[in-house]
Amino acid sequence: MEYKDVIKTLKSMGNPDNVAGMARFGINSANILGISMPELRKLGKSIGKDHELALKLFDSGIHEARILATLVADPAEFTEEQAESWVVELDSWDVCDQFCMGLMWLTPYAYDKCYQWSERDEEFVKRAGFALMAKLAWSDKKATDQAIASFLPVIEREATDERNFVKKAVNWALRQIGKRNLALNAKAIETSRRLAASDSRSAKWIASDALRELESEAVRERLRRGL
Repeated sequence: MEYKDVIKTLKSMGNPDNVAGMARFGINSANILGISMPELRKLGKSIGKDHELALKLFDSGIHEARILATLVADPAEFTEEQAESWVVELDSWDVCDQFCMGLMWLTPYAYDKCYQWSERDEEFVKRAGFALMAKLAWSDKKATDQAIASFLPVIEREATDERNFVKKAVNWALRQIGKRNLALNAKAIETSRRLAASDSRSAKWIASDALRELESEAVRERLRRGL
């Protein structure tokens, strides 16, 4: 499908009534059409992988076009330079998370970006680092426990960041690590207990929310069963 046809299709799918609802969930309402995620996934599936189209869609600046770009981009063709040019443009948590969950985790440099982006100051760049950790912890079945556990010192280091979109992503990464298996559950709980003892309000919140889930019988039983 040609770029202009995709943009025309997206605009025809727009629903202004959805925009206000999206804003209530903290989604940046600038240049947004109000298209639901299921609709975007359906459109992305019909298009298939088209990397050149993805680059043009992201450059359009349209909120839903950027999400669609993450669905049709080819991870094998997505260069580090392109990743860096996209991540600095992120201005909404949903685009950030879809960028990580639908595209970035499949790239060969995903782990490097976790560490690099987690050290950056920009809110959504830092969030991307931790959203990427969360996705890798949950979905990279070939990763060793050591590779996933190496995220924990980074989580501990950045847990004092009070910004809402950052601390929620740090918490997300911590919980996903702790739900991978029993060994990592124990390590994540250890990290959480140290955070709970800190003077940082953000770290305390991250810890209490994570411990509530990681120490629950439902999670422990699932892990004991190897599920």
